[in-house]
Amino acid sequence: MNYQFRKAKLSDIPIIWEILQLAILRRKADGSTQWQDGYPNIEILQKDIKKKGGYVLTDGQAIIGYCCLLINDEPEYKNIEGDWITNNDFVVFHRVAIAEQYIGRGFAKIIMQHIEDFTLSQNIYSIKADTNYDNIAMKKVFKNLDYAYCGKVYFRGSPREAFEKTLNKTL
Repeated sequence: MNYQFRKAKLSDIPIIWEILQLAILRRKADGSTQWQDGYPNIEILQKDIKKKGGYVLTDGQAIIGYCCLLINDEPEYKNIEGDWITNNDFVVFHRVAIAEQYIGRGFAKIIMQHIEDFTLSQNIYSIKADTNYDNIAMKKVFKNLDYAYCGKVYFRGSPREAFEKTLNKTL
């Protein structure tokens, strides 16, 4: 196993977009309304990468997963209907997607571990995220990794469930 988590490059976009398109179809097949409104799209990926927030999980040279990581960069989180656990610096992640042939093999959990490692490397101890109320797969990941439900946030007029995980400082 030769997995790496690295910053995405603009040249990675065709492969990332293919992964996301299949994830969009999976959400639809699961009966979810998430990602069924033209979001995410290639322009969002370009913005992620230009902001240095796009990351890929690779198996050798093959890109097998994608996510966007940003620090303190989610304005909608200020309007939570509920309460965050912390009000300090945080890493937010969006657009987690795994390549079709790697689904169900624990790679979402591997990406989540890399998100935790990235967060700690920035001397930050809070991770915040949100998902659609009907994204059962992501909600299961949150539960298994001890994320706490904090309330609702809204994107493009739609309610999303907001979660936070606090990390322990390592010595």
